[in-house]
Amino acid sequence: MPALPPPALPPPARRRLITLFTLAGAFMTQLDATIANVALPHMQAATAASREQIAWVLTSYLVMAATFTPLSGWLAQRFGRKRVFLVSVTGFTLASALCGAAATLDQLIAFRLLQGMMGSALLPLSQAIMLDINPPEKHGSAMALWGIGAVIGPIIGPLIGGWLTEDYSWRWVFYINLPIGIATFTGLWLVLGKGHGEEESRKLDVFGFIMLGLCVAALQLFLDRGQIKDWFASSEIWIEAALALVALYAFTVHSLTTRHPFVQPALFADRNYLIGNVLGFFLGGVMYGVMALVAPMLSDLFDYPIELVGLTTAPRGVGTMLAMLLTGRLVNRIDLRLLLALGLALCGISLGMMANFSLAMDERLLIVSGFVQGVGAGIMFVPITTIVFATLGPALRNEGAAFNSLVRNIGGAVTISLLETLTVRNEARVHARLVEGLRPDNPVLALTRPDLDFALPSAMARLDGEIARQAAMVSYIDAFWALVVASLLVAPLVALIRLRPRGGAVAAPPPISEAL
Repeated sequence: MPALPPPALPPPARRRLITLFTLAGAFMTQLDATIANVALPHMQAATAASREQIAWVLTSYLVMAATFTPLSGWLAQRFGRKRVFLVSVTGFTLASALCGAAATLDQLIAFRLLQGMMGSALLPLSQAIMLDINPPEKHGSAMALWGIGAVIGPIIGPLIGGWLTEDYSWRWVFYINLPIGIATFTGLWLVLGKGHGEEESRKLDVFGFIMLGLCVAALQLFLDRGQIKDWFASSEIWIEAALALVALYAFTVHSLTTRHPFVQPALFADRNYLIGNVLGFFLGGVMYGVMALVAPMLSDLFDYPIELVGLTTAPRGVGTMLAMLLTGRLVNRIDLRLLLALGLALCGISLGMMANFSLAMDERLLIVSGFVQGVGAGIMFVPITTIVFATLGPALRNEGAAFNSLVRNIGGAVTISLLETLTVRNEARVHARLVEGLRPDNPVLALTRPDLDFALPSAMARLDGEIARQAAMVSYIDAFWALVVASLLVAPLVALIRLRPRGGAVAAPPPISEAL
């Protein structure tokens, strides 16, 4: 069947409306990835759940969202982006209402599963729609706007969630999606036209989808529950790891040997797409990993209330938004590699600043380092997204957007899990080393704490509490240094990106096999 010509670009006024409602859908799903975190204690009390059971409110959403994200590409090709997007918005909004009305823990988890499944297509399809409604020379600016909608949700989620939970009820962290969802559905139903690929259909590779979904779900459970179950000391973790590896092997072999694979290997023959996904994996890890470190650090070690945690981390989101808007205007004028190198350098500098955190610091270093990292992440985000889609044709854009979103989310999940394991285990090790010096015959201790009475339980409890704080701070610092090392390791990939010729589009790079 001959390729159909692409649809005409919408006029500017209609394009702005499509952008507004499309970004609202992306924002809504990303907001729900973090907004429920601060409400967990209230949900736990309302549902009489244990600490481990209530964690499934978060895990269930992430697992289903990750599992069904790859399917969004095929659904968009088979039924059209508009239909899939509108159905997803409807399902996500209804699931949000059901989550808010849930009376038991089982109902809440079941509705969160539905919410994650229905919302899985919104982020990648919103990215594809933004690319379709803008000419190639506007793709950088379009991805900057899309990035703001995708990134700002997780950043402000804890702040909004804390406010809604404290002033209203934990149920409002779900009810807040209702007006957004209704407005998004109504607006897109009226202004969104037909997009690429709606006339094309391809048979669903059921086996490939099942294997990829099983791999992603098992990996997500492995990462989320590994630390809780003490990793490979648990048979559950062994089973999840084995399922992930076997499913990945089966998916890879099947994709390379079947005629119509679920994910087309042509995606990975594009060097820019492959390198962009690796950099996106790293960027997702930094963005989500640092948030997972800083929030509990401020709450546990500095006794910040949740509202103050949100306010002190807000400059990070401000830096990201400002950098995205600026980079969207520069992406077609400056070498993408220079922008990536600058963003990567700023991320590394900010992580180095965070590695100098101490229990005696004030909020100044926290705010400055967060803002610098936000700027660096914003500068990186737009070039990475532009590189990923620069040489992909419209026929691969649905699958490319879905897989790109999946990679970025997995990067965040893997990094959070590794950092959590590193901090917990390192804290225990440092604590044990510090306790070794707590002896009456230690001259340093006698000089610094001459009034310490080893026979007084309250004095020893206070000293142990301070040692625990110091050990936790050391573990956070080591985690930040680990991220500095990671930024140095990915830096050489920037040099492998194909340059943009002057006055033209990004040249199609050779297959990755020719570049190695």
